[in-house]
Amino acid sequence: MDIFKKIYNPNTPHIYDMAKEQGIYPYFHKLESRQDCVVNMEGKETIMLGSNNYLGLTNHPKVIEAGLWAIENYGSGCSGSRFLNGTLDLHLKLEENLAQFLHKEAVMTFSTGFQSNLGIISALVGRSDYVICDKENHASIYDGCKLSYGKMLRYNHSDMQDLERKLESVPKESGILIVTDGVFSMGGDIANLPEICRLAKKYNARVMVDDAHGLGVIGKHGRGTAEYFDLEDEVDIYMGTFSKSLASLGGYMAAKKEVVEYVKHTSRPYIFSASMTPASVCCANAALEVLKAEPERVQRLKQVSDYMRDCLRKRGVAFKESETPIIPIFTYENDKTFIACKMLLDRGVYVNPVVSPATPVGQSLLRTSYTATFDFKLLDKAADQIKEVLDILNNK
Repeated sequence: MDIFKKIYNPNTPHIYDMAKEQGIYPYFHKLESRQDCVVNMEGKETIMLGSNNYLGLTNHPKVIEAGLWAIENYGSGCSGSRFLNGTLDLHLKLEENLAQFLHKEAVMTFSTGFQSNLGIISALVGRSDYVICDKENHASIYDGCKLSYGKMLRYNHSDMQDLERKLESVPKESGILIVTDGVFSMGGDIANLPEICRLAKKYNARVMVDDAHGLGVIGKHGRGTAEYFDLEDEVDIYMGTFSKSLASLGGYMAAKKEVVEYVKHTSRPYIFSASMTPASVCCANAALEVLKAEPERVQRLKQVSDYMRDCLRKRGVAFKESETPIIPIFTYENDKTFIACKMLLDRGVYVNPVVSPATPVGQSLLRTSYTATFDFKLLDKAADQIKEVLDILNNK
């Protein structure tokens, strides 16, 4: 049978083809400006409620200057993997600075956040080991589990009783890695890290936290989920990304020195991938320096997010409560979600559609996310448009 049959079979239309035919296709919109609170999208000024630029550093002069300096002095790329010719003094400086900031012995950097989860989990979880995941973990965590030789178990989202049942089922002689998002990327809720760490001790498991949406977002100094709960000594591995709060591209692992050294020498996604570009490294390092110097950006981000939640409550818009800058707004149905995105974009507001199978059937939503540099007047304007569009759709 032709492997392309699933592509060309007229009896199995794809959801994206149907959305295009109806004029409500919500993906790959053309951005023609820098990432900011207001962007130029397809020739039109648009309020950006779909970016993970949490601290607003993609436009920071120090970050831009660092990227330009890196290209001028180190060129555009490394032309090799970190394992061979692709390690720059810039990489080592970033890793040292980040380890110091995160209060961990060592850090290793990857070319993307997605690759970080692939590389860490596949290196650590062997044939006789178990990796136990929250069902709402990021896709990169699941792909890392698939790439490993161990067995994956999943527990119901933030259900600690179910996590304990899974831990109880693991053979005594097997190693266990519990992996959880710190801040869940779709719902914006925070993992129950205190209970996860307690159970890990009870069952001799190790804990890995994906803090892609936690770094720069929660914790007094923006160090993420472990700092938020005062559990920095209890989490064995932090994973994170530079593409969100740190305004660049790449990812990292922070852990004990021996753990980092082991992953460096056994992780195939790390060994066989080209290293972070000089500009990406320097932009991430500059953004980290801004975060360290201006921790008030973390507090400002919370103020912005809380203000938007108040805006939506006052307008009677249903959303999922959280303490983070990720605010999911319920639309329930796939078609309604696509239509809402189209109507909002026409009105100058961009939001992200999240539909099944990314969510359970009947739980589609608009994922909105916010930046510390937002002006409250812009949020009022966006909230008004969201309210109007949902009222129109709900009255149909």
